[in-house]
Amino acid sequence: MSKFLFGEMTWPEIKETIKEERIAIVPIGMIEEHGHHLPVETDVVLANEICLRAGTRIPEKVVVVPPVNHAYAPHQMDFPGVISISSDTFINYIVDIGKSLAHQGYKRILLFNGHGSNVSLLQVAARQVMLAYPEVMCASLSHWDLQPVIDLMEEIRDSENPGGINHAGEYETSMYLAIKEDLVQMDKAVRDLDKFKTSKYFWLDLVGKGEGRMVSIMPYWSTISETGTLGDPTMSTKEKGELIMTAAVNGLVEFLEIFRGREINPRVNHHL
Repeated sequence: MSKFLFGEMTWPEIKETIKEERIAIVPIGMIEEHGHHLPVETDVVLANEICLRAGTRIPEKVVVVPPVNHAYAPHQMDFPGVISISSDTFINYIVDIGKSLAHQGYKRILLFNGHGSNVSLLQVAARQVMLAYPEVMCASLSHWDLQPVIDLMEEIRDSENPGGINHAGEYETSMYLAIKEDLVQMDKAVRDLDKFKTSKYFWLDLVGKGEGRMVSIMPYWSTISETGTLGDPTMSTKEKGELIMTAAVNGLVEFLEIFRGREINPRVNHHL
């Protein structure tokens, strides 16, 4: 069967994909402001589009679940356009999705992330799914952590490093241009970095390198950004976006092949 979109399948077709030992992929984003130039759907669109393109490459090995739109971003609430849910609700929601897929028989589940503040929460959720279903492997992964993306951005980025590639900056804006160019208002894109004072340990960049390991700090966004952007979207182009999308899809397909081959070992009770 060439279908890979979970939402377009009947239940007998879904049952067949379980027998085929396909990987279930859950794209996860966020509805939040992305500066003056990008739509609030950006995180969802980017994560979902990468999954869809990967699915067309290896349809017989994956099912792509409809994306999770709403997630955790209370720090963004000083700007309009944000729909944030509590961390507990988000974790429980993702765990329930994972458990539902595991209950049906999927042995490998990927939580594919497109929103920075989801990272730690998805790590917890993935772990809880595996604790509930020890015979299942559940992983979380953000698209900017795919190695081909990291390698590419070192070559093509024009924004300052670190800082230019964060929220609604060069990276996300370029990707969105490659997907929905008509919705990007590049005439309103502005570099917004100066309110967040970069120093040793205190720097924000999705793929860049600063001095020392980056310290996790997330104040209210309005205290570090004037426009909602944190980065430099003025360096973005559709051409860069197409290169990034290709790298992300290649990276995801590569990861899925590795993930598919990993052995799931049985638990051992060492108390006996």
